[in-house]
Amino acid sequence: MTTTFRLDGPVDRAEIPALCERLRTVLAREGAGPVVFDISSLEGPDAATVEALARLQLTALRSGRRIRLRSACCELQDLLALVGLVELLPVVEPAGRSRVEPLRLTEQREELRGVEEERDPGDPAA
Repeated sequence: MTTTFRLDGPVDRAEIPALCERLRTVLAREGAGPVVFDISSLEGPDAATVEALARLQLTALRSGRRIRLRSACCELQDLLALVGLVELLPVVEPAGRSRVEPLRLTEQREELRGVEEERDPGDPAA
């Protein structure tokens, strides 16, 4: 059975302990299964939102469960990618595609072709 929560926003840091306690209470009552947070109406995601979601995930993990995010906006997906929490807080149904491109290491970049460095005749030979 899937447990669904709705998280509206903006999220205030002072609300985080109460949110975690509410989740803990519900998880104690219900059996095993996924926990889905519907965040489609979340307004203005910020650092407090990311902190709340991370602490809610820790609360769920302590109960042997994991949360998934439904309908996360691009801004929230970008914030999660920025702080490295994309894998900890997976999005099951994105509201839109993220603007963040996958990071590529320097060694993985493609070399520019057809670009040659010109030599200045006044420079001494190397």
